[in-house]
This record gives sequence, C-alpha cells and structure tokens, in this order.
Amino acid sequence: MNSNRLNQFFVPVLAVLLGMIVGSIVMIVSGYNPIAGYSALIYGAFGDPYYIGETIRQTTPYILSGLAVAFAFRTGLFNIGVEGQLIVGWLAAVWVGVSFDLPKVIHLPLAILAAALAGALWALIPGILKAYLKVHEVIITIMMNYIALHVTNAIIRSVLSDEGFKSQPIHESASLRSDFLDAITYHSTMHYGIIIAVIGAVIMWFLLEKTTKGFELRAVGFNQHASQYAGMNVRTNIVLAMVISGAFAGVAGAMEGLGTFGNISTKAGFTGIGFDGIAVALIGGNNAFGILLSALLFGALKVGALEMPSSAGVPTELVDIIIALIIFFVASSYIIRLLLSRLQKGAE
Repeated sequence: MNSNRLNQFFVPVLAVLLGMIVGSIVMIVSGYNPIAGYSALIYGAFGDPYYIGETIRQTTPYILSGLAVAFAFRTGLFNIGVEGQLIVGWLAAVWVGVSFDLPKVIHLPLAILAAALAGALWALIPGILKAYLKVHEVIITIMMNYIALHVTNAIIRSVLSDEGFKSQPIHESASLRSDFLDAITYHSTMHYGIIIAVIGAVIMWFLLEKTTKGFELRAVGFNQHASQYAGMNVRTNIVLAMVISGAFAGVAGAMEGLGTFGNISTKAGFTGIGFDGIAVALIGGNNAFGILLSALLFGALKVGALEMPSSAGVPTELVDIIIALIIFFVASSYIIRLLLSRLQKGAE
C-alpha cells in the first residue's frame, strides 16, 4: 500500500479520533463524564439487538445520501441538492406504494425505481443549467431544496392525504419491512433497505472504477478542457453525473418512505439526511466502501446519542458538537497529511 493510500485511510481515522478527544474535553469543561458519555453512546448504538437494528436503519439512508454527494464530488460537481432530491424520491416511492396494488416482486422494485427517477429528474435541472448555461450547481441545488420541500408538502396535502398532513400507509407489497428482521432485532425499524444501500455502493464503485463511462465522468471532473480536447462530450457527462447523483439521493428517500415510516408526511423543515450526506462523503473519502463505514459511524452517533441523557446525563447536542469537530478535522486534512508525512520521513 503506497503512502497516498495510507493517507486516504488514516486521515479520516485520525479526524474521528481527534473529534472524539476534543469532544471529551468539551464534556469535561461542561461538567460531564466523557467515559460515561461515550459508554452510553456505544451501548445506545450496539448494546442489544434492538439498538443494533436501529443503528443499521439509520445508517441505510446515510449510505445512499453519502454516495449521492460523493458521486458528484468525484465528477467535479458539488451537489448540495441531495436533500431535495431525497424528498422528491420519498414522495415518488410512497405515491407508487399507495396508488397501486401489485405483486411484491413488481411493486417494490417499481416504487424504488420511481424514487430513483424522481431524484434523477430533480437533479437534471441543475445539471442542464450547469452544462449549458454555466450556472453554478451549488446555487441552483440549494434553491431547489426549498422548492422540493414546499412542493411535496403541497402534493401531500392535496393528493395523498385524507388527514391533511400525512399520506395513507403504503401497501404491504411495496414495503421494505420484514417480520424476520423485526423478530431478530426486538421490533426495531430495521428493514431490507440496507441490502439496497450496499448494492448501491458496489454500483458506484464499479461504475466509476471499472467502466469507460466512469473514466469519462472522472476525467471531466478533473479537467473539462482536456476532456473536451480528448473528444469527450463534456456537457453530456456533466448532466449524466448530476442525474446519477440524484438517483442515489432519490433511492435514499425511498428507504425512508418504504422502510422506516411506510408513508410520507408534511415537513416543517428538512430531514437533514441529505446535508449529513456531505459529511458522510467527506469522512468516507468519497470512496464507495469508505462511505459504508462513515455512514455506520454517523448512524451509531445519531442513534447512540439518544441513550446519553438517560444513562449519563449528557445532552444529545454534544454528539452534534462531536460530529462538527470530526468534520472540522476532515476539512483540515492538510494539517493531518503534513503530520503523517513528517512521521513517515522520521521513520525513514
């Protein structure tokens, strides 16, 4: 393993450790016991089958939102619109799940495909504007998050809901839930979506690393002018990259609609999953398999934090501080890389 690959592995690990250490200092300064706090967090994430099931359930949409962000990053784009693409994917999946009554072998794939298509179409707009009008994708995708939030709320109220704020439950034939997983995890909300998320990671890895089109997408991200000179269609590849990124985000929404909740309700604000996907992608090094681990970390932190107030008296907000510190150290990776390079030179 060369030094570059070692750095790619150690930088996120050191960032997590430094975040935890500084988080411990924050706990001590705030008058809390960090050992008790982290013990409660670990127990709340992995302490029994129920907690493990909840951690895996929380990890599932984080994997797919992280893949959506990372795919865009790897192709030279910054997709801040994963949150909005996730919401429209959630809506599309639930709409198919409520509106049709089909055999499960048809209904469930159709609902997931609808979610992917909705996310892809929502990402198509900033992709076209970026490719043909040079409009920066960050601005467009941020604005489209708000459009997605309010448009879906309006559709839920006017089309999908009899109560005014929540859709009907999806048909069982479109559900990702299972009696088997329910039984072995003590009635947690874990569902089969984790399998789809892992398959998504394999698809991203294969597409970017093992196909000609993936090479083109990465090449355009590295240098558009050189790619165009080499005969690649830069505009088409920009649009395609955004569409694929949006499809991952849409499927993340399907995991919530078809698995965790089984419906969709109006939202006063964003879910946060799409924005957390940015941090998941950064900590995972924009690598498909690194994202699996970073998503598990985020899932464990989010679920384990719920145990901290009752078991250790530590407020859950401290977990948000720890996450922010981890992201800070990942963003400061230049310092960590410099430290690692000096340590390597000293060892030589």
